[in-house]
Amino acid sequence: MGGEDTDTLLRNAAFERIRRLSEMNNHLRSEDIKAGFNFWGERIPFGHRPRGIFKPRQMRYLLSIKTVFPRPGRRYWYDDQRQVHSQIFESSEAINYSFMGENPEAAPNQWLREAFENQIPIIYFLGIAPGRYQAIFPTFISDWDRNSLNVRLVFGLRQQKELISPRDYLERRYALHEVKSRLHQATFREAVIAAYRGRCAISQFPEQRLIDAAHIISDKNEKLGQPIVPNGLPLSKIHHAAFDSHLIGIDTDYRLHVSERLLHQKDGPILEDLKQLDGKLLHLPVRSDDYPDRDRLALRFEHYKAVA
Repeated sequence: MGGEDTDTLLRNAAFERIRRLSEMNNHLRSEDIKAGFNFWGERIPFGHRPRGIFKPRQMRYLLSIKTVFPRPGRRYWYDDQRQVHSQIFESSEAINYSFMGENPEAAPNQWLREAFENQIPIIYFLGIAPGRYQAIFPTFISDWDRNSLNVRLVFGLRQQKELISPRDYLERRYALHEVKSRLHQATFREAVIAAYRGRCAISQFPEQRLIDAAHIISDKNEKLGQPIVPNGLPLSKIHHAAFDSHLIGIDTDYRLHVSERLLHQKDGPILEDLKQLDGKLLHLPVRSDDYPDRDRLALRFEHYKAVA
């Protein structure tokens, strides 16, 4: 192994495995990155835990880079979420990524240079919570600067068949917009589910792969639709659908209301379980700072009453 043809085959296999993992889960875990993928009977990791810049020994060029989401001790990690991701949200087409250490000639920094010079598509594992990542690919290095000890990253479009760097400002801007959208959804979901200890706020259902982060007020509302925990509820998929359809309402005392439309129907155990929610209280998060915002609930409940 090690030639450019083999490198391309390995890279395509890695991207395909990442694509499948991303379709199955909302995030990748540290364990997924370590587990990697199989190629010709050999296991190849996606990354190396202590290092953020990784090139497998079987490959000619860099495969991945990583940004770890910090663990802030006793503080809740999602309190500083926007600060950690501010560069992406505030950028228009490219972002910075730091060298490893201060020696531009160090091997990992030379891997960055080679990926830049050859426009190699790589995977960017962006931390969205401690031990959890969004895989952004294809990512390209658009500049390598030994003086600032930084590279510049731009993003390609997943749906393109060819893994090529964006050709102009408009393509870079559009691809970054897609990254921002995915990051917004992922970080909001992780923060809301973490606040409620990984359970549905209505049923206490614990399987996180079947739990969504529902907005109380839609993100289309510029004033109240921000992706913050008090504007979110972790709901199982059926409760999320009922909430969005105004078949379930929540008042400002955190009490559940089931619409007359459902209460008068008789059609199996799932419907009966929904009907039994009427009058029960929402399960609240541990911290009062994370409680659903009452002003947002009041506005949403008015919509529920108008429809129900």
